[in-house]
Amino acid sequence: MSVNSHLINLSSALVLRGTEKDSINTSISTLSSRLTGHFGANISQQFRFGSSVRETILPRKADENSDIDYMIVFNTSSGTYKPQTYLDQLRRFAERNYSSSEIHQSHPTVTLELNHIQFDLVPAIYNYSQYQIPSPASTWSDWMPTDPNGFSQRLTTANTNYNSQVKPLVRLVKYWNALNGYCFASFDLENYIVGVSFWGCNYLRDFFYTFWNGFSCSYDSPQYVKDKVQRAKERALLIRQYEQQGNEGVAENELQRFIPAIS
Repeated sequence: MSVNSHLINLSSALVLRGTEKDSINTSISTLSSRLTGHFGANISQQFRFGSSVRETILPRKADENSDIDYMIVFNTSSGTYKPQTYLDQLRRFAERNYSSSEIHQSHPTVTLELNHIQFDLVPAIYNYSQYQIPSPASTWSDWMPTDPNGFSQRLTTANTNYNSQVKPLVRLVKYWNALNGYCFASFDLENYIVGVSFWGCNYLRDFFYTFWNGFSCSYDSPQYVKDKVQRAKERALLIRQYEQQGNEGVAENELQRFIPAIS
């Protein structure tokens, strides 16, 4: 098997599908029905967003932190409350409807941990023609604007422009991140990749090499993260050199150690 074949097969194995996908869809349908039954007209919209919509979410066997971002837009026709009020309402909803599940608040979400997937329930309001979610605690304002679907369009455009190779690359890099203790937030990696110029890249291996050649940490990243990234960059370069020298078997073995197949 070549380097490119290994990357293609692995990126395909990292697609959420089958029973796991069906179970998540069933859970989303159940969540939607329970939210409607619990809140009624007090919520105006509810929908999932994030990596599950972008098709860059990883199966749990590859990423134990895989989650579904789910936005609940509260009706503010009778007034707008502080974010904590809505967070408390979501927590009480979760406790009433999912009593056997692990539930906790992690600003700005309420996390609902099911057996097969985690939901991050995000309270929101819709004001001035934009969605708003709770601001970080360190800021002066209660709410901040967000575009839950804007990045999805950017990723789709980049994927289309680069011959449908960007989403597979995103899954590969997120898998490396999971294998290495989550050095980076998943969204930050996706956002970085969308901004990379992959001019001249034809095969998935080219995208993979180009990513690692240009990727770097910020100056204030922890030293252990810098070390892991540097080792990754060096290993990717070594694999590329072996491949250029015609040592496909050695390159493949190195790649297997770098990002192994899912067991």
